[in-house]
Amino acid sequence: MSMALRVLAVDDELPALEDLSYLLRADPRIDEVLTARDGAAALRLLDRGIAEGRPVDAVFLDIRMRGLDGVVLGRLLSQFANPPRVVFVTAYEEHAVDAFELKAEDYLLKPVRPERLREAIRRVCVSADVPAEDSQETDTIPVELGGVTRFVASSDVIYVEAQGDYARLHTAQGSHLVRIPLATLEERWANAGFIRVHRSHLVAVRHIEELHIDSGRCTVRVGDTELPVSRRHTRELRDLLVRRARR
Repeated sequence: MSMALRVLAVDDELPALEDLSYLLRADPRIDEVLTARDGAAALRLLDRGIAEGRPVDAVFLDIRMRGLDGVVLGRLLSQFANPPRVVFVTAYEEHAVDAFELKAEDYLLKPVRPERLREAIRRVCVSADVPAEDSQETDTIPVELGGVTRFVASSDVIYVEAQGDYARLHTAQGSHLVRIPLATLEERWANAGFIRVHRSHLVAVRHIEELHIDSGRCTVRVGDTELPVSRRHTRELRDLLVRRARR
């Protein structure tokens, strides 16, 4: 993708659209900013760009709009032969799941902070640097059980649960209690595909099957287990899952 981006900003609220387009035009990586007040107008501009041989590289898309809303438009864009990158811009956190499912490049909350917009543009320019699963580091933890020492690989761990100064490693075969604080494992497994989602839980990202946000409460499902996500970790987790899905 060219670094001189041609982008489309879509929002049915004129002040929000003007603010977003102003910030986009101020970024040197963006060559042209088109604007649309609704989904139908956005589709016409996108079709015209394709017909003229000047397709739009990315769409910065509001979600709650009159008529064709952003989620429906995002699904339509995903059906394009060469779909533009999509960045959702919304005042509502609960649409993060939609962004995850649609493999959006990023998810910005209103009011848009300039530094977050710059990061979203960077992600549009180049895919997020998310390590492939087979390149993640593997570590082993010795576990004592009945006088026998077993070695549990980090790649076999689904999630870790804090229990005081101990940590319980949950695997598909069972769980193992080890005398290692959760904070130590968090640091030790930083490059092994684990993310802290709560003061009591460390989760292997590859095992996260669902993300739920309901009335401000966030949880993730790993296998048959649903784990809470604390407010301070919600945005980091959501952004990571969106980038991973896009990758």
